[in-house]
Amino acid sequence: MDVKSQLNNALKEAMKAGDEVRKRTVRMALAAIRQAEIDRQVVLDESGVLSILQKEIKSRQESLEEARKANRPDLIQALEAEIAVLQTFLPQGLSEEDLRALAQSVIQELGAASLADMGKVMKTLMPRVAGRASGDQVSKIVRSLLNQS
Repeated sequence: MDVKSQLNNALKEAMKAGDEVRKRTVRMALAAIRQAEIDRQVVLDESGVLSILQKEIKSRQESLEEARKANRPDLIQALEAEIAVLQTFLPQGLSEEDLRALAQSVIQELGAASLADMGKVMKTLMPRVAGRASGDQVSKIVRSLLNQS
């Protein structure tokens, strides 16, 4: 079952169970997906849906940092709950070792030798890790591997 179907089913289940946090979070995620489809005038594939979910998680993590700085325990709790709900729809994340190995294989495959090749490496690597690692993590590892070269 694709992630979009899982989200729709989760929304129905949350409505039946009266789980307000899950219902609200899944609705926001579905709205973001629909908005992206309307903006791009395409139906998003699995990797597109996963990237939207990652973007939603990232925005909540940024808000979480701000809430911590502002000492707002109510917002912190709500945002952590939303992040937990969204993460249930992402595939199991890659460990740093697995991500490093995958990045190393792409670098060798492309013959990348310097930071100037980082764009090519990222363009090839990101679809392979779709939903299993954030762009920040991938970028950090690729940068460190290319600096070693």
